[in-house]
Amino acid sequence: MMGLKTPIISILIGEGGSGGALGLAVADEVWMLENAIYSVISPEGCASILWRDSKRAPDAAECLRLTAHDAYEFGVTEKVISEEGEDFERIFAVIKENLYEYFSSCGSDMEAIVNRRYDRFRRIGTDLCAEPKGEQ
Repeated sequence: MMGLKTPIISILIGEGGSGGALGLAVADEVWMLENAIYSVISPEGCASILWRDSKRAPDAAECLRLTAHDAYEFGVTEKVISEEGEDFERIFAVIKENLYEYFSSCGSDMEAIVNRRYDRFRRIGTDLCAEPKGEQ
């Protein structure tokens, strides 16, 4: 996907994890519904590796910082979409509007789009070593 000459948006609506999480990150932007999670490993798997006790999954989940707001703070995602009231028609309308705005503004220079995507992906690892950027 890194070299595809078309705009790419990943939208996490539930759980993005493991190898799939890496694949979802290869996009021009990654958006998450506010109750979605995004992590390279499940809390149970992490707890089993770190403490040899999958019952410590809640501790691992806290350490993993896998919520939509955590991912945004660390620059892993560009947008958190509110699920307030679980009004799915409103949520889908917000997604549609955001998609329209993004695709209308991303331009038609496909080489530039591919280069920005590559730079974004490479920046994520560097930014994760820095301080979070703050609340959305």
